[in-house]
Amino acid sequence: MGTHVAKPVIVISAINFSEGGPLSILKDCLAYAAAHLTDRYKVIALVHSSALFDLHAIDFMELPKAKRSWLYRLYYEFFYFSRLSRQLKPYLWLSLHDITPNVEATHRAVYCHNPSPFYNLPLSQALMEPNFFLFNQFYRYLYKINIKRNDFVIVQQRWLRREFEKLFKPHRVIVARPKVSEDWKDEKTDLSYPRKNGITRLIYPVFPRVFKNFEIIGEAVQSIRKRGIEDVEILITLSGQENLYARWLFKRYGYLEEIKFIGLQPRETIYRLYREVDAMIFPSKLETWGMPLTEFKVLDKPILAADLPYAHESIGIYHKAKFFNPDDPEGLADLLIRLRQGELEYDQPVPETPEVDCTEGWGELFDLLLSS
Repeated sequence: MGTHVAKPVIVISAINFSEGGPLSILKDCLAYAAAHLTDRYKVIALVHSSALFDLHAIDFMELPKAKRSWLYRLYYEFFYFSRLSRQLKPYLWLSLHDITPNVEATHRAVYCHNPSPFYNLPLSQALMEPNFFLFNQFYRYLYKINIKRNDFVIVQQRWLRREFEKLFKPHRVIVARPKVSEDWKDEKTDLSYPRKNGITRLIYPVFPRVFKNFEIIGEAVQSIRKRGIEDVEILITLSGQENLYARWLFKRYGYLEEIKFIGLQPRETIYRLYREVDAMIFPSKLETWGMPLTEFKVLDKPILAADLPYAHESIGIYHKAKFFNPDDPEGLADLLIRLRQGELEYDQPVPETPEVDCTEGWGELFDLLLSS
């Protein structure tokens, strides 16, 4: 009778992911692992609640207290996981949420999503969103803890890699770009928001955060109104009640009929709206990855985006993109008028210079992490 050889262990830690985009990232990661890695590895996922998943090939370990407070979170990352790693003896420990834990493993990797330390936060915005101010100040120090113990630091864009290399000097930084599904683009369109003929309609699909720069849209719309133009309509996915910033925006710009505050929408509705509108507008000043930009370009429609590194990377090579100064509402107003008149001149796409350690999708990323 042959000797049973235990599979090497992969630990995927994401104890703080329980909703929204972070949960989607975790589900995609675990779905790939379940389908492609569990024949060769024992995959253990450290999660808030296993009820959020239906993946029988993955071993789940629940740590629900991690969401109660930062004290619990830090206890798990820096004390409990140290003991757990000595028990599990993992080949790879992948921490999906920013913090580098005290663990022992053959290979260690941390996925850094939060770009807030690299944003110059004005005092007015700090007062309007104090939690973001804390992240802005705190994450710079949180990232630094143990970061050089990692074999890999993972970010989503090349500009973030440059910032991490400059600020923290880790051993190796991987750019892991998300792989975007195009399955939704050919689905039937069901008009959600009836429109008048001749209206040029755009969409800005994001949650109200101070760096999302909604106010440039309000100021640009006020400008085109003064020029007698009223046949532009912009859908923004907030109701005006979500937080202090959203309430301030609604109070300041809610009277503008050209701006439709449609509230947060489920992903299926967002995809439907993508198919309905004429263009996307995206003035955000900070993104880990501008996912709506990457999604929307498959429809071959115009995109007006902030002239910032994240937007250029998220859009990539595309012949219908126009980049604008995110601090110039008059310039944006001019672009809206040209778009409406069919006279918008798009920017010439610039091919990227190839760089090492760039992956797309979970398959390429795990291949790199496990091939060392």
